[in-house]
Amino acid sequence: MLDVFLTGSVAFIITFLAIPVILQIAELKKLYDLPDDRKIHARPVASLGGVGIFAGFLLASLLSISEYSNPEFQYFFAAGLVIFFLGLKDDLIVLSAFKKIIGQIIAASILIHLAGIKLTSLHGLFGIYEVPEAFGLALSYFTIIVVINSFNLIDGIDGLAGSLGVLTMVVFGTYFFMADQLSYSLLAFSMCGSLLAFLIFNHHPAKIFMGDSGSLMIGLVNAILVIKFINIADSATAIVPVLSPVAVGVSILIVPLFDTLRVFSIRILHGRSPFTPDRNHIHHLLLNKGLNHSAVTFSCVVINILFIVLAYSGKSWGVNYLLIAMLTISFAGIALLLYYRKPARKMVVAKRTDRVVKADFKTTPKVVTLTKEASVAEQK
Repeated sequence: MLDVFLTGSVAFIITFLAIPVILQIAELKKLYDLPDDRKIHARPVASLGGVGIFAGFLLASLLSISEYSNPEFQYFFAAGLVIFFLGLKDDLIVLSAFKKIIGQIIAASILIHLAGIKLTSLHGLFGIYEVPEAFGLALSYFTIIVVINSFNLIDGIDGLAGSLGVLTMVVFGTYFFMADQLSYSLLAFSMCGSLLAFLIFNHHPAKIFMGDSGSLMIGLVNAILVIKFINIADSATAIVPVLSPVAVGVSILIVPLFDTLRVFSIRILHGRSPFTPDRNHIHHLLLNKGLNHSAVTFSCVVINILFIVLAYSGKSWGVNYLLIAMLTISFAGIALLLYYRKPARKMVVAKRTDRVVKADFKTTPKVVTLTKEASVAEQK
């Protein structure tokens, strides 16, 4: 327990000390995330918080985890470096979706082929257990890439991705600690400590964003932990056995995972790239209901916790029934948000038709797009 506390503390302190320095550099070099029509923030905000998160996470992990007794961790850190620099370059110079997916495939291949983080069984899903190697590899690539992108896409408002990351790290870290998998527990709590420090600067109104370098790293660590959890939770030698590990693993990541798969599906059905940005995420729907950033973040975290409680309490139902129940609840919740969405205000111009008003001047109708630039121009 002392190792876990020290690891989390070291990660917290390093990130807490690094963020103010990053803010100064961002101010000096004008490294800001500028607002636009799609983004929610209305002022330039530094977007290199992922540098501080990665610094605290990496140093705390290297100090606490022995690579001699855990040789796969050297590959975890190698994949982490790939993802971090991929995200950092996207924060500084916007990358195309194709280049980002290629980088994610490289990181996934390191985890699968060198670190052995892969799925070889469906653990009873659809009545299937062991799967062919080719199918297992394809499923592993799909799982890792989807989980990585899920935290990248859920990072849309202040505090949301960081808070969900803290939740998942605490759950996975606690399980691995109880299951005598101390190295994986330390990995989780080092990320947890870094995220807690980051959230001090990221609560609404945020002083800094984590950017892709932070959100992609959270996704990568979660991908490692969820696959490891699924592989060991129902094994014959498990110290803390968990029935239906696939469903329980999904429940831990349910909010970012379901939102990503839902949004990807909608974009593909409309003939667009799944990486095309829009305002159809769960946090956008909640904002449309009138909630502020803090309320949306709190709601998403509470919803995620309730799904974890549901999955753990109903793990004896079997993976198929449990997944059906979670999907049904998820779709019902989204349907309610869409159906009861607060209607946008409309301006109606009425025209009198019973009489004609004569005037000594000619009126010219004009449509003005109310952009920020137009407003400034009108005031001059």
